[in-house]
Amino acid sequence: MLDSFKRLFASRGDDAEHDYADVAEWAKRRGLGFKRVRGEAGFVIDGLLDAKPWRIEWGSSQRDYIVGHELRLRMELDLPSDAQMLLLSRPLMDTLERKTFEEFTDNVQTQIGTKTPEEMRWLVMFPKVNMSTLKTLRARFGAVASAPEAGLAWLTGPLGNALEQAANRLLLDEPPFLLMTLRGRAYLRMQLPTPNAPDIGAALALFETAVAQATLVSGHTSGKSRDWNNSSASTAWQTFQPDEIADPRKRK
Repeated sequence: MLDSFKRLFASRGDDAEHDYADVAEWAKRRGLGFKRVRGEAGFVIDGLLDAKPWRIEWGSSQRDYIVGHELRLRMELDLPSDAQMLLLSRPLMDTLERKTFEEFTDNVQTQIGTKTPEEMRWLVMFPKVNMSTLKTLRARFGAVASAPEAGLAWLTGPLGNALEQAANRLLLDEPPFLLMTLRGRAYLRMQLPTPNAPDIGAALALFETAVAQATLVSGHTSGKSRDWNNSSASTAWQTFQPDEIADPRKRK
């Protein structure tokens, strides 16, 4: 019982260290819903884009590769369920590739577990997007997709421009960061120790651009389901042997 009270007051104390006044005011000016998370540091913001709801969450990290607190955005879209694209900051991609190789070439574990995040599974399952034409982006980001051509189309144009701008501002210090489309939804996740209105606004603007481009790419390929489905990879349960996973240390 005493330990429970200690945890309760510790959580309240942690939340008291954060002042969300500027974020709450920013949300209010935009007509968005803002709620603090009870009992711990964090908040939730709800809004709409083209009549479709999205949600921003800031709070304790839900991923091992993000330390402390993270910013999460998600939105329900009308994308094909198999439209699966993933963009990561280059340091995060290198870290997850190394971690995946080390974990799944171990003598004991030779298959990907259900608790493994999709972003790690996809690095094994899906081909990389050839970003050779995106010279500025390829130094800062990496990407995989069930259909690499669609992934490249997603990153070309407005989203690529937005990512270049973010690389010099929001993502200047190269925090763990990813954008992905999964089961018809869009997601953004990034490490953000201290939330503030400018960063939240910048992340939302980047996310909205990613959503718009994903919808556009999906529309262009909707009549060609083979573009999504002809990949040799699948999100169905797969078992991998150690020699089927590329060693990132041997990458040229």
